[in-house]
Amino acid sequence: MDRLGKTRRTNKCGTLRKENINEKATVMGWVQKKRNLGSLVFIDLRDISGLVQVVFDEELDKSAFDKASEVKSEYVITITGKVRERESKNDSMPTGDIEIYGEEIKILSQSETPPIYVKDNDDASETMRLKNRFLDLRKPFMQNNLIVRAKTAKVIRDFMNENEFLEIETPVLNKPTPEGARDYLVPSRVNKGSFYALPQSPQIFKQLLMVSGYDRYYQIVKCFRDEDLRANRQPEFTQLDIEMSFVDTEDIIAINERLITRIFKEIKNIDIVTPIRRMDYDEAMNRYGSDKPDLRFGYEFIDLTQIFTDSEFNAFKSNTTAGRSVKGILVSGKSESFSKKAISKLESFVKSYDAKGLAWIRLEGEELNSPIAKFLGDNERSKLINGLEMKDGDMLFIVADTTNVVNNALGALRKKIAADLNEIDENQYELVWITDFPLFEYDEEAKRHVAKHHPFTAPIDEDLDKLESNPDEVRAKAYDIVINGDEIGGGSIRITDRGLQQRMFKALGLTEDEAESKFGFLLNSFRYGVPPHGGIAYGLDRLIMTLTGSTNIRDVIAFPKTQSASCLLSGAPTTVDANQLKELGIKLDVQVE
Repeated sequence: MDRLGKTRRTNKCGTLRKENINEKATVMGWVQKKRNLGSLVFIDLRDISGLVQVVFDEELDKSAFDKASEVKSEYVITITGKVRERESKNDSMPTGDIEIYGEEIKILSQSETPPIYVKDNDDASETMRLKNRFLDLRKPFMQNNLIVRAKTAKVIRDFMNENEFLEIETPVLNKPTPEGARDYLVPSRVNKGSFYALPQSPQIFKQLLMVSGYDRYYQIVKCFRDEDLRANRQPEFTQLDIEMSFVDTEDIIAINERLITRIFKEIKNIDIVTPIRRMDYDEAMNRYGSDKPDLRFGYEFIDLTQIFTDSEFNAFKSNTTAGRSVKGILVSGKSESFSKKAISKLESFVKSYDAKGLAWIRLEGEELNSPIAKFLGDNERSKLINGLEMKDGDMLFIVADTTNVVNNALGALRKKIAADLNEIDENQYELVWITDFPLFEYDEEAKRHVAKHHPFTAPIDEDLDKLESNPDEVRAKAYDIVINGDEIGGGSIRITDRGLQQRMFKALGLTEDEAESKFGFLLNSFRYGVPPHGGIAYGLDRLIMTLTGSTNIRDVIAFPKTQSASCLLSGAPTTVDANQLKELGIKLDVQVE
């Protein structure tokens, strides 16, 4: 049965304006709110375009008035009436100058009382929101997020097509490979005992496309990683994947700066200044303790190691003599913001990043006030006050430990202090390219080196002779784009020499047989002419978070997973029928409740 009959929508709710006054309009949507004032019934009707107010007058049409009186929140209805100017205008809504004087109303679908309110500030728990995602997705801010996502994808596709990129799909069912996060495995019914892996990225296939001569490739693609989750991470996520042939780092950065400026202009109407600033990895770590620094505020690190080389304060001296670091951040003129209780909380905060403690020094007038002041000699006092140009009311926070601990703890502290002091402008966008990453990082648990990015990243030419002898000093032809302290995208120039790729695998602890088994099809392609190539991949979900101001990745994905990688709406993952397992040749050795 056609519930609409001959009725057809003429306008969306949120599109009516003053120029529509005296026109007859038919709108359809959900009842956001109803107010019965005796002889008048007001209904706020909502669809994806917004809200419009409709008024039913008992004296105009008693039948329509009575039916309007029946509707409740989230009923789906259609209304026909004349657009007129509102007597009491509402500047907070785009349709606030007009209303529809209702003549006809039809209930298309009734609704029970929803378990969550369909409004932006409903204060529902995330569990309730995800369990009732179909209601949550009706909220204006959620719909706006997904509209921005769709518009951004269109901007990307338009730009890529204009610049001669081909959109090419790569396989979802692939073979498991080492490195990176854990793979999601898919059992094969046809080949019992064998498994596919869902792709963590299309890395190898996009390189093969370059070998195949496709020159410029892109794809907006689903990727999968079985890893611990957090606010900006999901087990299934979306990448904008890009690869180019006959290019170097400068070529890739240049075209991506054009893409980034296009996205920000068309989605946010913001002009990004280019060239975007650059900072090498070592500088980022030394100044901010992070390879994704937030540059919207200051609090750069101050290296205090030399000042405290001969300190009588044992916590400093023991670290300086052991070749460790003593660093601080200076908060200018705001020492009154840090009570003893506030400082105690900051100390607990840095300890959560493995720091053993947090020292602090406050300048009051010309005197240093601190629990460690009695351990400071005149020379140290002079270097602190004069060398750091400290002024009355300044506060210095200090962490002493291994360089990694100091960078992690102090890097987190600078962000916390800036947030606590309301010094972060949420409408400001600071972009930076981080370059010259280490090629390797040491995995303490595995007791071996692993790839900082992935095993196909090319080393910087002048560091090639250190690949076997001193891997910790080898830099990579790698680059990340960081926006407001979040890594939005990252890429590299790729290894295209078979011999160098084999050396890389060996440095990562792979035998020749293992490398051949895992990556033989890539190595084999390198026998037949390989163009120099490189690329970049953007986390599309994170980019949309930046563009919408969201702080939770689940707010920019239609049907996300929870922190435990489950879907509260559908109930996934779940157990399967014993017959399905038997078909796949799988026997469980865990007891499933």
